[in-house]
Amino acid sequence: MAVNLSAPVAAELKPVRGVRLATASAGIKKPGRQDVVLIELAPGSHTAAVYTRNAFCAAPVLLAREHQQQASTRYLLINSGNANAGTGDAGMAAAKACCQAVAQQAQCDTSAVLPFSTGVIGQPLPVEKITNALPEAFSTLAADNWFAAAHAIMTTDTIAKARSVELSLNGQSITLTGIAKGSGMIRPDMATLLSYIATDAAISPSTLQKMLDVSMEQSFNSITVDGDTSTNDACILIATGKAGNSVIDDIDSTEAHQFIEALNTLSRFLAQAIVRDGEGATKFISIDVQQGTDADECRQVAYTIAHSPLVKTALFASDPNWGRILAAVGRSGLPNLDLSKIAIYLDDVCIVDGGQPAADYTEEKGQQVMSQSEITIQVKLGRGKVAKTVWTCDFSYDYVRINAEYRT
Repeated sequence: MAVNLSAPVAAELKPVRGVRLATASAGIKKPGRQDVVLIELAPGSHTAAVYTRNAFCAAPVLLAREHQQQASTRYLLINSGNANAGTGDAGMAAAKACCQAVAQQAQCDTSAVLPFSTGVIGQPLPVEKITNALPEAFSTLAADNWFAAAHAIMTTDTIAKARSVELSLNGQSITLTGIAKGSGMIRPDMATLLSYIATDAAISPSTLQKMLDVSMEQSFNSITVDGDTSTNDACILIATGKAGNSVIDDIDSTEAHQFIEALNTLSRFLAQAIVRDGEGATKFISIDVQQGTDADECRQVAYTIAHSPLVKTALFASDPNWGRILAAVGRSGLPNLDLSKIAIYLDDVCIVDGGQPAADYTEEKGQQVMSQSEITIQVKLGRGKVAKTVWTCDFSYDYVRINAEYRT
C-alpha cells in the first residue's frame, strides 16, 4: 500500500494541446491487460530526454537515443510486461520492428518513433502481440487519455502516478501533465522508472533539455528504493508549442525560471510518488544532509544512509536504533570528517550532537518519531553551506516477497 499517496483522479489530469494518447491490450504478460501506450505529438513538437546510465541499457533505450537524434519525434510507443533488455541483436531488431509498424500506420519516418519498454529482463519481446495491438491504439487516440496511460505503464506499482500543473506565462495559460511508473529497481542515475511529461509551452530544443536536466537533479535523481539502477530508465519532456507563448530560448529568463518552478513541482511529485509506492514500503523517508562542502558529498552521505539495509529495516520495525544511522554516516567515505562537528536528528529530535549521543535524547523520543509513517533524517556535517535531500523508503517483508515472486 502506497505511503500517504492517493490515486490520481482522471478529471484532474489536464489535456495538453498537441498531445494525444491511447492504450491497448497486447497480452504481453497478462491476457486482457492494457499494456501498450501510444503517444502522438503534433508536428513541430520538441522532446528532451534523460536515459539510464546502466551499461546494459535495454534495446529500446539504445534505439530511442538514436531516433531522437535523427528526426523530430512524432510518436512514443511504450509497453509494459517485458523490458526487452539483455536481449542482444534480436532485441534491437524487435524494437525496430515495433517502430516500423507504428511508422507504417502513421505514415511517418521510423526514426520519428521512440520505443520504451518495462518489465522482465532477458525475455524476447513479443513483437507480433504489440503490432497486433496498434490498430486499437491508433483508433482510440485522444487528448484525455492520460489516466489510462498512467495505469497501462505500471508493473509492480500498486498505484498510478500522474498529475497536472498549470501556470501563466505573460498572460498565456500553460499546462504540464505527466505520468510515471516505478516501484522497485529504483535508483535513477541520469529508474524500473519511466516518466513522460508534456507541456503546450513553446520552448527551444536546447533550453528544453537544460530544463529537464535541472529538474532531474531535484526530483528523479534524488530518489532511491533499493539502490538498483534499471536497464530501461527514461524520462521524456515534451513541448508542443501550442500554447501560443513566445518561444523560451534563454534558461536564465524570467519565463524559464517560472516554467522550471512548475516543472519541479510536477517532477518532484512524480518522483516522490515512486518512493511512496516503493515495493513493500510502509514509510516515506526524507534524508536531509546539510552543511556540506558541495552537493556531491551531501548526496554521498544521504545515499549511504538510504541504501543501508540495516537502516531501512530499522525504519520498518520502528526501531530507534540510531547507531545504524551513525555508522552509515561514518562509512560514507568523506575525507577528513570531523566527528566533533556532526549532529544527527530524527525529525526535530537530536540523537547525536558533536559526534556523541545528545545529552537530552531518550529512547521514548526516538520511538515516537520512528513510529511515524513519514520521517526526516537530518545530518549536519559542520563543514560547509551546501544541503541536499534524498527521498527513500523502508525495507519490509513484502519487498523480499515481491522480488522473490516477480517472475511467477
